[in-house]
Amino acid sequence: MLRLHGFAVSNYYNMVHLALLEKGLAFETVEVYGSQSEEFLAISPRGKVPVLQTEHGYLSETGAILDYLEDLGQGRPLLPAEPFARAQVRALMREIELYIELPARSCYAEAFFRMPVDAAIKDKARGELMAGIATLKRHGRFAPYVAGERFGLADLYFLYSLDLAEVVAQRLFGLDLLEGFPAARALLERLQQNPHVQMIAAQKEAGMAEFMAHLRSKA
Repeated sequence: MLRLHGFAVSNYYNMVHLALLEKGLAFETVEVYGSQSEEFLAISPRGKVPVLQTEHGYLSETGAILDYLEDLGQGRPLLPAEPFARAQVRALMREIELYIELPARSCYAEAFFRMPVDAAIKDKARGELMAGIATLKRHGRFAPYVAGERFGLADLYFLYSLDLAEVVAQRLFGLDLLEGFPAARALLERLQQNPHVQMIAAQKEAGMAEFMAHLRSKA
């Protein structure tokens, strides 16, 4: 059976968790934080989560894991069948990750943990976030999902990147990241009504105190 290693506060772990649930695949979860221990590096070369344990071995990196789950050909497809349409979804995934999730991540320390981030980093992040949202406006279809009529992999990245990026933009820059982007706002609200999304959100909330204690132990 597939085993998903990670913890519920990680947005990348939650992307894979939601994919497994939406595909209807049988799996187990193993709660673990990323680390640089030799034991964990043996299954995750960079020491990060998520990690998917398969019958053939371990897979790390969210994009590779999601591709593997699609390539299994089991459960509900989360990518279109046609090659060009598949490539468009993958482009949207990369655009959300590179131009929204990663810029926001560079400011997580201050936005979520009150640890000051250098002003130059914040200035760069602000500009990149606005450019990333503009990119998503141009490329996303939101009909009603990011890539079209069906829920898919791009929606995983959208859901678990935009929520955090919105907090960063509001707390550090006083910006409503989705102002003038009602289609994106409506999709976030739609996704948050999904029972699987709600279950994952409850697990994240339940695991937050332990995660914060873990961070303090590493400080």
